[in-house]
Amino acid sequence: MINITWLRTFCTLVEVGHFTRTAERLHMTQSGVSQHIRKLESQLDVDLLIRPGKQFSLTDAGEELYREADDILQRLSNLEQRIGEDPAYAGLVRLMSPGSVGLKLYPQLLTLQKQYPQLVIDYRFAPNSDIERALVKHEIDIGFMTDISDDEGISCQSIAQEALILVTPATTNEPSWETLIALGFIDHPDGAHHASMLLSANYSEFQHINDFKKKGFSNQIGLILEPVSRGLGFTVLPAHAVAAYANPELISSHRLPTPVSETLYLAVRRQQALPNRVHTVINEVKNWL
Repeated sequence: MINITWLRTFCTLVEVGHFTRTAERLHMTQSGVSQHIRKLESQLDVDLLIRPGKQFSLTDAGEELYREADDILQRLSNLEQRIGEDPAYAGLVRLMSPGSVGLKLYPQLLTLQKQYPQLVIDYRFAPNSDIERALVKHEIDIGFMTDISDDEGISCQSIAQEALILVTPATTNEPSWETLIALGFIDHPDGAHHASMLLSANYSEFQHINDFKKKGFSNQIGLILEPVSRGLGFTVLPAHAVAAYANPELISSHRLPTPVSETLYLAVRRQQALPNRVHTVINEVKNWL
């Protein structure tokens, strides 16, 4: 591997044409410049300079090395500059969240990307366990979770509350216990958890989600309300998922006497300096939520 410091000294010498002025430019001694050239020649096992007296000229090998090295050093300089930059509105930001909050955030993040085309949004919908695992494996920059992570390497900060909503077909005016029993339950990956939280706080009769006949299941957040809209059952969803449904006239959203909300946590890797672009997205998300 060619020593980059020696290579820079060699290229500077070729450009300046004089050992003393090269030493001045590089803040070295003249003997230090000569030493770098000798070490480079020794490393490559070839003469780079012809030294008639105090002057010098390049050998064929020296000419070839300079042509190649000048391009390499320029690219290294550009790389150093790019690595040193930390733009607030450019670069890739990778996020994961549960489906409901994703339905709210993803369109707004695309609007942000439209405003700043150099910003690239990679958004995945996933359950808490997958989000936690992706953070640990450095597969994402930001996670949004509805539970605090047990992993010591992940920091969780509460940033929002999202209400849980009972959703029935549009024909249901009053969601009595008897009405819910008759309708049956449309399940989803967090269905039992959400239903237990909301229904236990509002119906004394509630004991377990199995009180209801299961009438369907969907793991696609945008489709969970489809069977509800067709009168096939009821479900419980976070508010953002309900608000994003394309046919709100076909469902009824019921805010029950005892409100229940789910906490949303911002999750990042602990003790890691976040790039400015990630801070940009975090700040925007906090404003939106």
